[in-house]
Amino acid sequence: MAARPRTLPAAAAPVLVGTSYAATLGTFRPLTFVATLLGALLIQIGTNLSNDYSDARRGADTEDRLGPVRVTAGGLVPPKQVLIATYVAFGLAVLVGVYLVITAGWQLLLVGIASILAGVLYTGGPRPYGYEGLGEVFVFLFFGVVAVTGTFFAQVESLNWESFVLAVPVGLLATAILMVNNVRDLETDRRAGKRTLAVRLGRSRARTLYALMVYGAFLCAPLPWLIGSDELSAWLLLPFLALPLAVPVVRVVRNRSDGPSLNGALARTGILQLSFCALLSAGILAS
Repeated sequence: MAARPRTLPAAAAPVLVGTSYAATLGTFRPLTFVATLLGALLIQIGTNLSNDYSDARRGADTEDRLGPVRVTAGGLVPPKQVLIATYVAFGLAVLVGVYLVITAGWQLLLVGIASILAGVLYTGGPRPYGYEGLGEVFVFLFFGVVAVTGTFFAQVESLNWESFVLAVPVGLLATAILMVNNVRDLETDRRAGKRTLAVRLGRSRARTLYALMVYGAFLCAPLPWLIGSDELSAWLLLPFLALPLAVPVVRVVRNRSDGPSLNGALARTGILQLSFCALLSAGILAS
């Protein structure tokens, strides 16, 4: 429960996109792909465990929250045990990262350190940025830009402008996952002093921003082709096949406020991101 499996597609999706683009350029290292995927999943799990522990200590996860029960705040697992599990998850991510640093370059060491720090400081540390409305900014950067370009770099050991543009729709959908989570928890977060972006904007504008993130991802998907990439083609329109998944979930977020509906919307946004990125990856490979 503390690992929050519904959020894991956000870690896997950018690895698919970055690896697919590298393969299109003629480089695919299977072991590097597996290591990158494992590292991303472990960092996500470590972040979720750290978040569970830190939010409980700060009193953000109260009994009246609309989301699933958190294991620390709910008394299901002792806080020390959750903290140890956090260290284990991040420790395993470091071990995977050592392989990537050896095979692809020291630059990935910086990526790994920054990613773990971002995960811990989201709700931990003296001034957690998740409590200041910056969570969405960091999710866009680390689950979009850093994850896609870092995966691409691990394969080809270089970067180009297309890898950064391909990261934009991935980051937007990852950020949408956090946004629907924060729309659901808006009232309890406000009472706990957690000033998320949803709290700062208010429910109506946060819902609108969620819709812009989701639909903006579809508009950004073909950008590398439209801008003039030599390697990528109109196959980047393939993610539009996921539009039927997007429309109903946006409608739910914009019109419903009850916990079960928004919990379902959170899971469906994760499925949308994974489906979108699988189609984007297929479009990249088809190019």
